[in-house]
Amino acid sequence: MVAAMYVVIVYDVEQSRVAKVCQYLRRFLHWVQNSAFEGELTEAQLERIKESLREIIDPDYDSIYIYRLPDKRFLRKEVLGQEKAITEMFLE
Repeated sequence: MVAAMYVVIVYDVEQSRVAKVCQYLRRFLHWVQNSAFEGELTEAQLERIKESLREIIDPDYDSIYIYRLPDKRFLRKEVLGQEKAITEMFLE
């Protein structure tokens, strides 16, 4: 069995690349907020995502932050206001 980790990815990219980054990440993770995704990935999946994102972004202008947790059990998420996407059904 391949071990998974829980990952949160947030990004700030030039407007012309926002849609491309968003569409790419939706293939692997749950969209939870403008420019924010989360979900479980294997190390290999995360490495593939990072390589693809490097091809999409301009490192001189864009930034992508990747937060890793060893397991979703370590995530304590609190949402104030409107929740963009319900991920609890996926977390169980």
